[in-house]
Amino acid sequence: MRWIKRILISIVLLVAVAFGSAVLYGVAYGEGETAGYDSGYGSGYSTGQEAGYSSGRQDGYDEGHGLGKAEGYAGGYDEGFDEGVEAGLGHGYSLRDPTYRQALDFLERDKTDRGEYIEDTYVCSHFARDVCNNAEVEGLRCAYVGLIYPEGGHAIIALETIDRGLVYFDPQTDEKVNPVLGKPYYQCVVPREGYYYEKPSFDDTIQDILVVW
Repeated sequence: MRWIKRILISIVLLVAVAFGSAVLYGVAYGEGETAGYDSGYGSGYSTGQEAGYSSGRQDGYDEGHGLGKAEGYAGGYDEGFDEGVEAGLGHGYSLRDPTYRQALDFLERDKTDRGEYIEDTYVCSHFARDVCNNAEVEGLRCAYVGLIYPEGGHAIIALETIDRGLVYFDPQTDEKVNPVLGKPYYQCVVPREGYYYEKPSFDDTIQDILVVW
C-alpha cells in the first residue's frame, strides 16, 4: 500500500508543480508582454517621430526653398529689369526714327513754331529744346543741332529719317535746312513757298555743326 501512496503523492506534486509553472508562465508572459510593449512602443515612437520630423523637415525645406527661389528670382528679375530700363533710358520705351513724311506730319502737329521769340528769354535754343522734347513724347528720336558762326550761332533740330537719311529743320519756322560748312545759314534754308529768307545783318557763315542726340 505504501507504494500506492507514494505514487499518489508524486502525482499530486507533479500536478502542483505543473499548475504552479502554468501560473508563473502566465504571470511572466503578461509582465513580459506589457514591458515589451511599453519599451517597444516608446522606442519605436521616439525613433519614428525623430525620423519623420527629420524627413518632413528636409522635404519641406527642399520644396519651400525651391518654390521660394523660383518665385523670388522671377519677381526680382522682372522688377530689377524694369528698374534698370527706367534708370538707363529714363522711360520704358525706345525711340524710333520716322519716315520723312512722318517727320513732316510731326512738325505740322507741333506748336513750338507758334511761340514768340523773346530776346534773352525764349530764343532759338529754347525752340530747339522744346521740339526735341515734344518729339520724344511721341516716341521719335530728335537731335539738338548747334550751328557755330564766327560770332555766336544758331540752334536747329534734326531727325534721322529711314527713307531720306538725316534731315534738318529750323524749329522757329519748321522750314527745311540743308546746312553746309562754310556757307551762310540764310542760304541753307529752304524757304516756304512764297517766302524769302533775308540775309541777316551779321555773319552767319556756318563754321561747325554739332549734332547732339
